[in-house]
Formats: sequence, C-alpha cells, structure tokens
Amino acid sequence: MKKITTEDLKALDKVPRLNLVNSVTGYKSANLIGSISKEGKPNLAIFSSVTHLGSDPALLGFIMRPATVPRDTYKNIKETGYFTVNHVTENLIQRAHQTAANYLEGVSEFDKTDIEAEYIASINQPFVKESPVKLLCKYMSEYEIKENNCIHIIASIEEIHFKEEMLNHDYCLQLEKGNVVAINGLDGYCLPKLLDRFEYARPNSTPKSILKNGS
Repeated sequence: MKKITTEDLKALDKVPRLNLVNSVTGYKSANLIGSISKEGKPNLAIFSSVTHLGSDPALLGFIMRPATVPRDTYKNIKETGYFTVNHVTENLIQRAHQTAANYLEGVSEFDKTDIEAEYIASINQPFVKESPVKLLCKYMSEYEIKENNCIHIIASIEEIHFKEEMLNHDYCLQLEKGNVVAINGLDGYCLPKLLDRFEYARPNSTPKSILKNGS
C-alpha cells in the first residue's frame, strides 16, 4: 500500500492535495441547501458535509467554510433562521454541481442552473422540487472550528417530506429507491446500492440480516 505523510501532503500541489484529502475519508452525503434572504431572494448551494447529530431531538449539522467572503447560504440562514436540505438524485448531479460556481451575491442558483424551486404550504423557504427527500430545518447554534475557521451549523429538523415508496415498514428510508447519490471527493457522484441491513449489534452474538430474514 502507498503511504503519504503530513509532510508529503504539504509538498503536494493544491489540487492534488484537495482531491486526496477530500476523498480519503469516504463517501459523503450529497445535498442541496436552499435558503432565502430577508428581501426574498432564493439561494441554492451543494454541500457534502450534512450529517446526522441525533434523533431525539432530531438534529443535523453541516460545515460552512470561513465567512471571510460573502456566503449567501450563511447570511440567509442567520437572517431568517431556517433553511431546507434536499437530497441530490442521479438526474440532478450536473445541475447540482453547478451551484458551487461563484455567482455574484444575490444571484439565484435556482435560475442559473435550471433547478425548479418549490414552496410547500406556507413555508417561506425554497425546496428543490425534483428532490425525493426534503427537510425543513431551523437554525439552532453554531461553533467555530478554530483550527481552520470553518463554522459548524447545528439545526433541528422541523419537517420531513419524502416519496412514500421509499419508506420501509420500520420507517427506515431506502434511499436507493429515490436514486439518491453520494459524493466521492470534491467532484465525483456515485449511486449507492443497499447491500444489507442488520439487527442491533450486541456483545457475544452475530447480527442477523434484516433483509434476508424478512423481519
């Protein structure tokens, strides 16, 4: 196996270093975060850092890069207190990736990337119409990561919207039924397939397959 040390990483050019470090930690979630300014201008940006933080209460988090330049997503969330998280699908990958382009402040990525916004009921936050899983989230708090000045946003999950055919009998969403993708590195999009699910792991026992046992 090849070995690369911290010193080797420092010696690499910027792009190879970015590619390696962003891919070495494994597959990441692919989500479009929708938000809107207090003036009513919608914004959309792709994130690969959305993670589950807890189920009771239902919490998630994501990483925002340093606010040393204008960040519409961050600004909008702080102004309104809400945002949406929308799963990226196979049919969305090219357009979703384009939301990472450095558009001028106030420009709507929905318009520039031909992704249709959806406003559900009285919620004044833009969802991605094509997405099979959509979350309405409420800003709770943030923590500065002093080592690199990034910001860890913590939010509560206020509403969950999803295609009903993705819901299993035990309320686990089977994401492959919605063609939900994952991200490999900075720019690679993958279509995962569910291989198996297992019962709760306990000491001195072998977990049984949920799928094969049909339980």
